Amino acid sequence: MAYEFPPLTPGDAETVAARVATVLEDAWQRLADEQAAVIAAIGDNARSREVATRLAQFQAAITDFQQRVDSEARAFVSVQLPHLYEEGARAAARAVGGHFSWTLIHREALHSLASDSYADFLRRSQEEQRMAGAFYRAVRDAARREVPLLAAGHTTALQAAKALADRLAAEHQLTTVIYRNGARMPVHAWAEAATLAKSAVAYNAGTLNRAREAGVQWMEVFDGARCGWTSHKDPDKATGTLRTIEDAAAWPISHPRCTRAFGPRPDHAPGANPACEPSNS
Repeated sequence: MAYEFPPLTPGDAETVAARVATVLEDAWQRLADEQAAVIAAIGDNARSREVATRLAQFQAAITDFQQRVDSEARAFVSVQLPHLYEEGARAAARAVGGHFSWTLIHREALHSLASDSYADFLRRSQEEQRMAGAFYRAVRDAARREVPLLAAGHTTALQAAKALADRLAAEHQLTTVIYRNGARMPVHAWAEAATLAKSAVAYNAGTLNRAREAGVQWMEVFDGARCGWTSHKDPDKATGTLRTIEDAAAWPISHPRCTRAFGPRPDHAPGANPACEPSNS
């Protein structure tokens, strides 16, 4: 039985990211446990009926994972993103002098950010669901074609069942998330990194849009000392430099778990060109 988590409440980005990661890890662990139960049932040379029962429980775990991803993604974009966006916008308002209100520019920006973030969460989970679905179909086919014939060869039924179980376990590993580049990452780390990235983008979007609303055209960059502008290894180091607000919007972060933030610099005239120069403030 999966643990029932309380509703998500807005707060510190790292705290919320850890919560989202824990919820999805819990759902994924249930899926992995049910997969192990299916494989064990086959390896014990269980009757087709027991394999079918275990497989039904695995299918339920797939559905549970899908629902958890959807529920957490919806809560994150509807509760946490507005909170972080507003925090960033209020920080910019304090820097330029003024206040923040949810004008049309901010409502539209948040709607676009929420839609993109929600879709990205679902895209990131689709590969995991595909992997689980492939295992489900493989076991279903084996239960129909191979399990009834386990003792038909020259090996004992138990040996044949164990070989089938080992093959299914090797071909359908659900221990990590697989990225398009082939990299593997635990579900908890994947979910936490994805949530932190969206959190940073939301905060910075609020800052940049409020600064733009005030007519500010240059932003000071605050980042890790070694962090590059377009990637962590970019030789164009970001922190302490001044960037146009358009460039800042194009690169609100440069890598997962990026700590980049921006400060409005209304003291620079519209015609100035101080890009990439260190700030003297």
